[in-house]
Amino acid sequence: MLNFLSWLLVGGIIGWLASTITRTDAGQGTLLNIVVGVVGAFIAGLVLTPLLGIETINEGSVSLPAVIVSLLGAVLLLAVVNLIRPGTVR
Repeated sequence: MLNFLSWLLVGGIIGWLASTITRTDAGQGTLLNIVVGVVGAFIAGLVLTPLLGIETINEGSVSLPAVIVSLLGAVLLLAVVNLIRPGTVR
């Protein structure tokens, strides 16, 4: 249970940092930040982990390299969503 709570907490922080980096923080709430962090870590696990060999937070590792790789995946997710979303591209 503690691992699940820490996973949600770290996912929320990663999602918030990613939305701050991509300047999409105004339209997101806490729940969406958690979703972005966790899904971003999943994307990082698919794309970046084979290239870099570093685990993500979804694989049970809450270390600095895992957080950085998960953050890169979340930023990548928000960048793609920003390109697909109708309206102005930031």
